[in-house]
Amino acid sequence: MFDWAKELSCAVTVCDTAGVILYQNDKSKATFAAYGDIMGKNLKECHKPQSWETFERLISENATNVYTIEKEGKRKLIYQTPWRLDGQVAGLVELSVELPHEMPHHIR
Repeated sequence: MFDWAKELSCAVTVCDTAGVILYQNDKSKATFAAYGDIMGKNLKECHKPQSWETFERLISENATNVYTIEKEGKRKLIYQTPWRLDGQVAGLVELSVELPHEMPHHIR
């Protein structure tokens, strides 16, 4: 299998159901570089209790969480959703996509 997400322009971070980081593409590593090497670390260690509650809910309810943020003048779409292995929720994947300040919206 090839690492299709390695050089994507959005950050891809994957963790297991306990919150342990299993994968980061290059953009994810750059985004979180200030925290050092976080591969194998638990998300619970660097998130507020409210964020951890959201994580647990997404895992238990097999739910998706989508929102936008602005940090350092950059707008981002955050998309968090379960990934599965043999039909069972195995963890979460987070996509962090930078959005232009002016973005077309099409109704089709």
